[in-house]
Amino acid sequence: QVQLVESGGSSVQTGGSLRLSCSASRYASSTGCMAWFRQKAGKEREGVAVIYTRGGNTFYADSFEGRFTISQDKVNKKLFQQMNSLKPEDSAMYYCAATTSCSSDGWQVTELYPYWGQGTQVNVSS
Repeated sequence: QVQLVESGGSSVQTGGSLRLSCSASRYASSTGCMAWFRQKAGKEREGVAVIYTRGGNTFYADSFEGRFTISQDKVNKKLFQQMNSLKPEDSAMYYCAATTSCSSDGWQVTELYPYWGQGTQVNVSS
């Protein structure tokens, strides 16, 4: 079992930046990949980025590459997401997720991840 706790969500203005954190109870040995997802009200959860915990390879959904950066601190069992140039449409609940079943092609499939945090809210105002 892996417990995940996100933090760092806040309200910012357009063009601002935020850094989200996710603390994991176990890391690397029990989590092949960790990812960030987001969910807007009334919408399905969508994948933002994923990182392979052992090799550090990263993959991004097309609409986030260049603005968002996923990273990790394996020693302290933390996952991060740096978000720059935020837009009102980035407003959502952001979740971190973990799985031992990594997939470079299918990483955005929510069913791949058995472990989820409770989410942290990001609001971007115009």
